[in-house]
Amino acid sequence: MRILGIETSCDDTSVAIYDKKSGLIFHSILHQNNVHKEFHGIVPELAARAHLDNLFFLIRQVCTKYLFDDNFNVKKNAFCSIAYTIGPGLAGSLLVGATIARTLSLALNIPCIAVNHLEGHLFSAMLTSKNCSFPFLALLVSGANTQIIKVDNLGQYTVLGETLDDAVGHVFDYIAKLLGLGYEGGKKMSYLVKRGQTGKYFFPRPMTKQSNLNFSFSGLKTHVKNVILKCSNLSHEKYNIAMAFEEAIVDTLIIKCTLAIQEHNVKNFLVCGGFSINHLLRKKLKILLQNNNMRCFFSKKIFCTDNAAMIAYVGFLRYKLNLFSYDQSIKVYPTLLINDSFN
Repeated sequence: MRILGIETSCDDTSVAIYDKKSGLIFHSILHQNNVHKEFHGIVPELAARAHLDNLFFLIRQVCTKYLFDDNFNVKKNAFCSIAYTIGPGLAGSLLVGATIARTLSLALNIPCIAVNHLEGHLFSAMLTSKNCSFPFLALLVSGANTQIIKVDNLGQYTVLGETLDDAVGHVFDYIAKLLGLGYEGGKKMSYLVKRGQTGKYFFPRPMTKQSNLNFSFSGLKTHVKNVILKCSNLSHEKYNIAMAFEEAIVDTLIIKCTLAIQEHNVKNFLVCGGFSINHLLRKKLKILLQNNNMRCFFSKKIFCTDNAAMIAYVGFLRYKLNLFSYDQSIKVYPTLLINDSFN
């Protein structure tokens, strides 16, 4: 049983193969940094075009190694299904992945499994650890999403709290740009933080005095922006500002996670999404969960950002439960939420 996974939700093109016995046997990601760098942001049309080129390259690799025999005949039962990201994401990028996935499934006469990108993140840690049992709490900090979710089973999700405005990733990118880090600056922020001095600045921890589990980061973003604009020696102070900003974000997440743990009697906590790679967040969450006798599961760093391995794995889980169809219509949902139905 092998699932071919395709991920094209934003600007990373990824293909993976998950095998029932061997686990992940193929995984590749092609980035588009050089395509978008000169525009200081992702250009949707260029992203879709790059996905088309990159997918043909990756699919050709997969077919050569796993689909065809030495005589270029199609191997029988090479794949049992194709899994692809149906949303959320950029419409054009999603359509490229969906079209190629549906075409392959039709050509090979195997089912196609549409996967919610957010669901992929929720199960990404299980690619390397099978010990996270249901139910579990999850902190999802990826792209436009900052959520605390209770996961009772595959497809059974309760959003306990979410951002009311800006997500953590967007705020990081915004502040990083103001600090002169340019395109994809949020990923570069850690370099500034390493040189910062704690205690030089203290920024608000928004909504942490409220008992609900929702987040709001727009006010913090404005506060830090004003500090940066008024700073007379930004070249020196940017390190301290970056450290104080990161501390404010992480403390806010930790406080809300603490409330969630107190309200829900579960033993497992999973952290996923691009920002889950953050060192300070991991450090403080480990301490929090150890103090509450909980097991903590982090996605392997390569699986924190967008990747096809998590899509293939969720496709594998859904295939085992016969949660698929032979419908060949091409559909994508750019604004898909974690609990939205799409089949």
